Amino acid sequence: MSRIWNIISATVCAALLLASGACGATNNSARGAQDGTIAVTASINQWGTLAKELGGDLVKVNSIINSTNAEAHDYEPTTADVKRLCTATVAIVNGADYDSWALKAATNGKGTIVNAAQAGGKKAGDNPHVWFSAKVRTKTADAITAAYRKAMPGKADEFEKLNRDWHAREAELEERIAKTKEATKGMSYGATESVARYLADDLGMVDRTPTGYTRAVANDSEPTPGDITQFVKALKTKRITMLILNPQEANDMTKQLTDTAKQADVPVVDISEQMPGEYDSLLDWMSALVNAIGHTS
Repeated sequence: MSRIWNIISATVCAALLLASGACGATNNSARGAQDGTIAVTASINQWGTLAKELGGDLVKVNSIINSTNAEAHDYEPTTADVKRLCTATVAIVNGADYDSWALKAATNGKGTIVNAAQAGGKKAGDNPHVWFSAKVRTKTADAITAAYRKAMPGKADEFEKLNRDWHAREAELEERIAKTKEATKGMSYGATESVARYLADDLGMVDRTPTGYTRAVANDSEPTPGDITQFVKALKTKRITMLILNPQEANDMTKQLTDTAKQADVPVVDISEQMPGEYDSLLDWMSALVNAIGHTS
């Protein structure tokens, strides 16, 4: 299936680029948005909002997945999605096998590709939810700015200023994380899915989710009754002192775990995989999550 999709993506991109006369173009003047801005497409809105902050009025950003009702893992892109990725001047993908469909489409285009996981030193097999990592966010921001400068060199100073402004906001977030870590360092947690692993690591928290449960969920299989029993026991005995729930994947099993946590007076923090619609900034979302965790510690 992956090979078939790659062939379809390559065919669609080739036809689109040929029709637009874009083959061989290497700069924004030939391949940017019609209004002279840089055409940017991100696979997910986490990176799309960051791209907008770093580009301001000089970019036009489109995010393919921008709702908690969709998941990048099993997303089926439309022809329009392929077109946006392969004709973008800058295409931003998450990488680490999280959105392979987006990377394939972007690779068949002619624009600059920013791979967030790769920029942050992550690879296939690592936890792919890399936007929760302070290190990956900063590396990705710098990679996006470099792509903008390449596309529109005459505006390099403006892009550098936007980059500095963003780094100042990221620094404020990291100060908040460091302050919160004073209370959360060593705190144990369990997670219905390991979406926020990097944020928990930055906060010094200890993952005590049963290994069998974590492995099963990561492989899209059902945890065994023994895995669930182990998880429930850890909550009841407060070996786990915080439960992190991904509300995008709520089901009878996660309801059992959240009910157990509430009965045991273990706080439950909701952390979705995709950025909720009420946020238009990745840093605002991260800040809200840090506050939520800090208030329950």
